[in-house]
Amino acid sequence: MAVLAAGGIVTTLAQTAVVPLLPQLPRLTGAGPVDIGWVVTLTLLTGAVATPLLGRAGDMYGKRRMLLFALGALAAGSLVCAFACNLPWLLAGRALQGVGAAVVPLSISFLRGVLPPQRTGSSVALMSSTVGVGAALGLPLAAVLVQYADWHAMFWAMTMLSTGVLALAWRLLREEPVRSSGRFDLLGACGLSAGLVFVLLALSKAGEWGWGSWRILGLSGAALLILTCWTVQQRRAARPLVDVRLATRPAVALPHLAALLAGFAFYANSLVTAQLVQAPLVTGYGLALSVMAAGVCLLPSGVIMVLCAPLSARLSAAREPKLTLTLGTLVIAAGYGLRFADSRQLWAVIVGAAVVSVGTALAYSALPMLIMRAVPLEQTAAANGLNVLMRTIGQALCSAVIATVLVQHTRLFADPAGVAVAAPTLDGYRVAFAVAGAVALLACAAACLIPRQPRLVPSSDLQETEQDARTEFRLPAQRPLANDVQESAEARPAGTTA
Repeated sequence: MAVLAAGGIVTTLAQTAVVPLLPQLPRLTGAGPVDIGWVVTLTLLTGAVATPLLGRAGDMYGKRRMLLFALGALAAGSLVCAFACNLPWLLAGRALQGVGAAVVPLSISFLRGVLPPQRTGSSVALMSSTVGVGAALGLPLAAVLVQYADWHAMFWAMTMLSTGVLALAWRLLREEPVRSSGRFDLLGACGLSAGLVFVLLALSKAGEWGWGSWRILGLSGAALLILTCWTVQQRRAARPLVDVRLATRPAVALPHLAALLAGFAFYANSLVTAQLVQAPLVTGYGLALSVMAAGVCLLPSGVIMVLCAPLSARLSAAREPKLTLTLGTLVIAAGYGLRFADSRQLWAVIVGAAVVSVGTALAYSALPMLIMRAVPLEQTAAANGLNVLMRTIGQALCSAVIATVLVQHTRLFADPAGVAVAAPTLDGYRVAFAVAGAVALLACAAACLIPRQPRLVPSSDLQETEQDARTEFRLPAQRPLANDVQESAEARPAGTTA
C-alpha cells in the first residue's frame, strides 16, 4: 500500500511541479510564451489518453504490469526533461510524464483485487488522497528547487523519486489473478484517443483563442463527430474498450458525472489560491507572496486530505459511499462560500482552501468505491480509468472557465511609483468562487440521484479456495450484458457462483 501511495504522490508531483517554472521557461528555452503553454497541455493530453487505455489493458493483461509501464514512462519522461535544453525535448519528456496519470486508477483497481473487503475502503480513500497531497507538495518543493538550484534539478528529483518507486513496485507487488478475456480494441482506442485530444485541446485553448473562434468550434465539432462514431463502434464491438451499455447505467454514469463536476470544483481551489495570494498589494486584496510562500499556503490542504482519508473510509463503511460523496460536495460548496465571504486575509484564505480540501477528500474517496460496487471485477481498472478521465476533463474545463472569468475582470492598478499593473479584481475572484461552488452543488445533485445498491459481501465459496491473497465480491443483481456472461464465467475462479 505504501508503494502505491508513493506512486500516486510522485505522479501528481510531476504534473504540478512545473508550474513555478513556467514564467522562466521562455528565457531558459528561447521559446515564445504561447508555445510554453504546451508544457502543461501536452501532459494533460497524454494523461487523458493513457488513463482509460492502460485501465483496459490492466484488466486484460494485469494491473501490476500496467502500473510498472506507467511508472516507467514517468521515470523516462522525467529523465528526458532533466537532459532537455530546448522546448521540443522538454515537450517529449512531458508527454511521457503524462502517462503516469494512469498510476492512481490502476492502483485503486489493483487494491480491490488483492485486499480483503474490510481493508479496501480505507486503502482506496488513502490512495485517492494522494492526488491532493501531491498537488499541495508540488508547488512549494518545486519553487525551492527552482529558486536555489538549476531548473533541471527539479526533473532530476522527479527521476530519482519515480525510479525508486518503480523499483519498489517491481520488487514488492504481486500480480492479482483476475483477467478480462478477449482482444484489445485497437480501433476503439484510436477513436477515443482522437476524440479526447480534440476535446481537451478545445478546453485548454479556449481562453487563448476565444470560445467563439473558428478553431475552437472546429475542434469541438470534430470531437463530437468522432466520439459519436466511437460510441456506435463500441456498442457493436464484441469486446469494447469501454462497455458503453454498462457506463450509461445510472449507477455508473452518475458517479462519472459527479467526478467531472468534482474535478472542476477541486481544481478551482488550487488554481485560484496561488494567483490570489501572489496578487500585488496595490489591488487592495493581494498579499504579494512569493511562489514558494504561496505553495506553503496550500500545504495544510494536502495534510488535511491525508487525515480525512480514514474518516471517509469509516463513513462509507458505516453508511455508504453515496452519502460520503453527497457530504463531500456540500462541504466543497461551503468552503467556496467562506472564500466568497472573505479572501483578503491570509488566515481566511488558508481556512477556506482547507475546507474545500476536506470536501474533496470525502468526494474523491467515495467515487472509486461507487464505481467498484457497480461494475464486474474484471472491468474495475477500465471503469476507474474512465472515472479519473472525467475528473481530468473537469479540471481542464475549470482551467478554461476560471481563466475566462478572471480575464474579463482584469483591470489596471497604479502602484505607488505610478506604474500600471494588470490584475483581476476581487469581484473577479468572487465570481470564480461562486462558479466553483455552484458546480459543487451540481455534483451534490448528481450524487443524490445515484441509485442505492446492496452492499457487496465476500463470496464464501471463494474463501475456500487457495487464493488467500484476495477476496471476490458478489455484485448487485444486474441485467446480463451481451458477450459478457460467457467470458466472465471463464474468468471466474472455479468453485464460485455468479
